[in-house]
Amino acid sequence: MFNAITQSQIYVLDQDEALDFYVGKLGLEVVADVPLGPMRWLTVSIPGHPERSILLERPGAPALSEETAAQVRELVTKGAMGGWLIFNTDDCRKTYEELRAKGVEFTEEPTERPYGTDCGLRDPFGNNIRFTQPKV
Repeated sequence: MFNAITQSQIYVLDQDEALDFYVGKLGLEVVADVPLGPMRWLTVSIPGHPERSILLERPGAPALSEETAAQVRELVTKGAMGGWLIFNTDDCRKTYEELRAKGVEFTEEPTERPYGTDCGLRDPFGNNIRFTQPKV
């Protein structure tokens, strides 16, 4: 059967703004940036790990009709699409401070949990992001 998850997808409203956030602020790297007619295939990953990437997809053709895409964009704007990304880090508090210095806005400061230390933020489009320093 399956042996890996290679790509996940989240909706973004502006792919250039998404690049600025995910690459410029979070430090991910571009895996693919390919114009495909009505859409742009834009994927990013943790540096050195292109085998697991995130598709930063603008709602629209060919996957969605314009009417449905408009509804999805409205839900994304409200933060109601439920997109989630969870990353691991070796030092949650240090990563938090580095990202805060870059202007990233957090929804939750680093907090001790039974599984480790984690915190939360949202991307410019309302997608939830967490990063965790797992307990060892």
